[in-house]
Amino acid sequence: MANSSDREYMSRALYLARRGLHTTDPNPRVGCVLVRNGMIVGEGWHQRAGEPHAERHALATAGEQARGATCYVTLEPCSHTGRTGPCADALVEAGVARVVAAMQDPNPQVAGQGLARLRDAGIEVECGVLEDAARALNPGFIRRMEQGLPWVRVKLAMSVDGRTAMASGESQWITGAEAREDVQRLRARSSAIVTGIGTVLADAPSLTVRPATWQFSDYGPTPVRQPLRVVLDRALRTPADAAVIQADGECLILTAQETSGAPALREAGAEVLAGDWSPRQVLAELAARGCNEVLVEAGAELAGAFVAAGCVDELVVYMAPMLLGSSARPLLALPGLDRMADKYLLTLRDTRQVGVDLRLCYALAPR
Repeated sequence: MANSSDREYMSRALYLARRGLHTTDPNPRVGCVLVRNGMIVGEGWHQRAGEPHAERHALATAGEQARGATCYVTLEPCSHTGRTGPCADALVEAGVARVVAAMQDPNPQVAGQGLARLRDAGIEVECGVLEDAARALNPGFIRRMEQGLPWVRVKLAMSVDGRTAMASGESQWITGAEAREDVQRLRARSSAIVTGIGTVLADAPSLTVRPATWQFSDYGPTPVRQPLRVVLDRALRTPADAAVIQADGECLILTAQETSGAPALREAGAEVLAGDWSPRQVLAELAARGCNEVLVEAGAELAGAFVAAGCVDELVVYMAPMLLGSSARPLLALPGLDRMADKYLLTLRDTRQVGVDLRLCYALAPR
């Protein structure tokens, strides 16, 4: 049975797992701590897909001291061979005496088999210690494994009176430098960023992660992982020289049907895919590509379409200390709200000051 020491060491493992917040995609963020005779003898976290898992980093630092130790890991050790060997086997070979996991792996390739392999080898196994915290660390991976869809955040910036731009479309900059820097962190943890052709034509965004101005030590000397940039462009109006295509990383353009402009876009480096792209179909496509967390950075129409389709898990709203007036553009386009009974209910999960702006994080209630 779990005790206070188990929770203490699992807290340390969760802290380590968070160091991979921006880098492990499409894999989950996982941390591991090895304890022997009340002393930490090894620890590690999964840093990047294709590299050793958290358990193997911890075993490497512990060496022979792993024998007889207790392993604290934030996700069930894997039991299958991917780009690395099964971690459950590595723990058995190292001779650990006990394994404490925060949660079972939702991946159907594992789903309890890793824990079963450990038990079959005579290792004591405990599962469920600080499970809520472990699940909160990997909402997208869990959603993708359990439901075949990613976790979706919509990022919005508005004035105190709920406006996002002047009637002319002028919007730079509503929020301050600190809030824009904070958005970089949202992008960095995301697998993909979704926008619309209206935003591409009006603002010419690159939608890249640019960590040069903020502390990002967890990357170390390796290159920054750029999220997939996704443009919803029904009539294929994206210019071939658009920053969203030319910037580092991959760009996917989803269109209703290919036009004569498609070859130039492909030659510029974009992938063009034709189809009937409802918000849910967009997300299913991204999940099939291994996307765990999706950030929607778009105008009122597209952001509203994702909300109206019931596809949004979180709203991240940056509220700037200004008033833009009743003729300015609204935050979201949500037609069909004629009665109070039609309203969308939100649950405030987090509030914090970011420079001069206020960041509000809301969860959307099911409709």
